Amino acid sequence: MRKAPELLLDVGGVGYELEASMTTFYDLPEVGSELTLHTHLVVREDAQLLYGFYTENERLMFRTLIKVRGVGAKLALAILSGMSTLDFVRCINDDNVTALVKLPGVGKKTAERLIIELRDKVNQWDSLGGEGGASLNDSSPLLSQNRSESEAVDALIALGYKDAQATRLVKSIKNPEGGESELSSEEMIRLALQQSIAL
Repeated sequence: MRKAPELLLDVGGVGYELEASMTTFYDLPEVGSELTLHTHLVVREDAQLLYGFYTENERLMFRTLIKVRGVGAKLALAILSGMSTLDFVRCINDDNVTALVKLPGVGKKTAERLIIELRDKVNQWDSLGGEGGASLNDSSPLLSQNRSESEAVDALIALGYKDAQATRLVKSIKNPEGGESELSSEEMIRLALQQSIAL
């Protein structure tokens, strides 16, 4: 089962609920296929939360982000959903506050803190050249438009957007192919995030 940003993974007959970034969602195979994810467990007094990542690099960046003061797992996941690991590293190295504040939940102070605290830590990521953003999964089944829009809005809210803002972004999405075919919820989320950053 997958409903962004949540996944239900069957491991030897045991179901594990976890959350994943949208970047990971775009790389997932069809439901029912075998899948290996890199995971990170967060233990709190009231819950044990499991996060999954398609690549080791994304998990490493997640772990790097949650060490920054004021950045929790939810915000780290939103950051990794809004741009690829490589693009994020470039923003840090270029002191690009403007691009960072367009990510959900990232204000100017948080953006500046990310740059200050991570600048020296991301030098090792400069060689990641080949790791870019995820591509849309063209083989994912198309859902009804209303259902897709609802799921996309719910996922954006879970990533930190306000209800009204998430709804507005999803409603404004146009099919990039210019046709009448319906977009899946994952494609809508991807386009909404791209549109938000481009504004």
